[in-house]
Amino acid sequence: MKTAIAYFLLAGVLSAAPCGAFVLTSPDFTDSGHLPAKSSCDSTGTAPGLVWSGAPAGTKSFALTCIDPDAPKGDFIHWIVFDIPATAAAIPPGGRLPAGSRELASDYGRPGFGPACPPSGTHRYIFTLYALNADRLGCASRDDFFNTVKKARIGTATLTGLYNRK
Repeated sequence: MKTAIAYFLLAGVLSAAPCGAFVLTSPDFTDSGHLPAKSSCDSTGTAPGLVWSGAPAGTKSFALTCIDPDAPKGDFIHWIVFDIPATAAAIPPGGRLPAGSRELASDYGRPGFGPACPPSGTHRYIFTLYALNADRLGCASRDDFFNTVKKARIGTATLTGLYNRK
């Protein structure tokens, strides 16, 4: 983990946050900027790196979602991660999760990051990091996840990436 944080410091990502704000950033794209091709079905489909800072006092764990609200049938879930330890501050490029983190199946039908793959046009991929007042969520389903996060959330940080297929 120290290597990942050193990478993000060198990339200038951690220093870009306003003092005291809970923020989510990436070394791979800027907010409202384009996701890299490597995070799409046009390439390797690997998760972008994510880094956060300024979590609210009382944070005991984090949860993360990536949702495409522009999908033809409504919100398409690309990633659900929970039980991210409060000591974590990053997910390195490729999506190697901090120890103890757990994932639920995305709308691709399996756990892990589901790459950006819009059928047409430019879609938004909204990464939302939730600071939670619970150590563990113990979720067995998506409904459990979203209901529990709603109750345990003490802070939220978002980062939006855009993608359109060439």
